[in-house]
Amino acid sequence: MDDGAENAPPRPLSILVLGGTGFIGPHQVQFALDRGHSVTLFNRGQSAPDMFPELETIIGDRETDLEGLRGRQWDAVIDNSATNPEWVRASTRLLADAAGRYLYISSTGVYYPYLTTGADESVEPLLEKTEEGGMSSSYGVDKARSEDVVEAAFGQRGLVVRPHFIAGPGDATDRFTSWPVRLDDRPEVVAPGTPEDPVQYVDVRDLTSWMIRLLENDVGGVFNAGGPAQPQGVGEFIRRVATAIGSEAQATWIDDLDFLREHRFSAVPWIPPEGDLLGMATVNSDKALSQGLTLRPVEETARDSLAWFRGQPEERQADLRHGPSPEAEAEMLAAWKARTNA
Repeated sequence: MDDGAENAPPRPLSILVLGGTGFIGPHQVQFALDRGHSVTLFNRGQSAPDMFPELETIIGDRETDLEGLRGRQWDAVIDNSATNPEWVRASTRLLADAAGRYLYISSTGVYYPYLTTGADESVEPLLEKTEEGGMSSSYGVDKARSEDVVEAAFGQRGLVVRPHFIAGPGDATDRFTSWPVRLDDRPEVVAPGTPEDPVQYVDVRDLTSWMIRLLENDVGGVFNAGGPAQPQGVGEFIRRVATAIGSEAQATWIDDLDFLREHRFSAVPWIPPEGDLLGMATVNSDKALSQGLTLRPVEETARDSLAWFRGQPEERQADLRHGPSPEAEAEMLAAWKARTNA
């Protein structure tokens, strides 16, 4: 991305990235390099070791071996790879006097259970896990505790970003990507809930470029990071994705949440707006938007996600990792029509 001289960063930064070869890391690293920063990677050297061969990679382990980081200095650290608070405690203790700022990638999962709508950064996350909350509670609490560890070690030099569902090219979960794929491949798809049910997501490229700019501008604090900027219902979402990829697939609405649960239907970014998930798709990101987060239209994310998926090996394309399989979706639609005499 060419930002032009007028948008050049105030000064080149030396950035340490803990992780860097997963989903968001490569986008962060490439944008930072394009902006003239120097980047050092720290990871186990097991995931895509040849992704950035020109960069220094310090081999180590978040849990057992941080020795390669000792005695070094960086302007900023990006922590992409930790959910375990003890990992964060170890790295922040070691780097507290070795880095100017520590950016921790958290999650809007810290707000689980989402019992109210419109949660902003003033809402205090829960710090105790609940048995009934299962993995959702465990994940959110671990992220929240990790945030506290960063604050304790770095104080105002800490920076916490809480992304919503991250979409775009390279997403191995296929959560967002399953929508353009299904709409492209199938004559009819399930449209869940009601058209007004809210959806939220953020393109990985918008998220990661904004993170680097926060570091460039020496910004600290806590930020939710999701989009779109204006509320969007799943009906509008489906329509815009379908239009973007030229799909003529029929969307058949199924508003019976019990029926959807019975068929184990899942289609992020749609989340059933009830119970512990009531406000999950209404998290407030106004603070991030006021601090320069810009969001591309969903059409661009949909087209690029589909193009990325179509560029994967055939066996990968046959393994759509989110949403119903063609057989399961056809079975659901037939069962729904039989029930409603449609």
